[in-house]
Amino acid sequence: MKEHHIRLWILATAVWAGFLLGGLPDYYQQYSTDFMLGFVLLVLFPISAVLYFVLKRVAPQRRMSVALWIALYFTVPLAVYDWLYCGLVLGRGIGFMWEFWYLTVYYAIPWQLAPAMSR
Repeated sequence: MKEHHIRLWILATAVWAGFLLGGLPDYYQQYSTDFMLGFVLLVLFPISAVLYFVLKRVAPQRRMSVALWIALYFTVPLAVYDWLYCGLVLGRGIGFMWEFWYLTVYYAIPWQLAPAMSR
């Protein structure tokens, strides 16, 4: 069981690092709000598909638990990483959550999407 949590944390960290690198040089601040709205919506499709196929393989009685663990690992560590990078390294403090709104929306989306898809 412990190895599942380690794998989830490593996967979430790798996704965050890939997203960070993809957003260089300004962590997506170089794009317009309209572009980022489209990007946020577009990213929902592959996330939903992966989540669907992962949860589909889980026994029905365990799906909600697994969905909640996935939501946890894909929000809390990523929010901490974003705060460390945007808040501390870039000097934006907790205000980064407004300036980098496209990150902030993804702190809530997994908590809505994962449990809904576990049913």
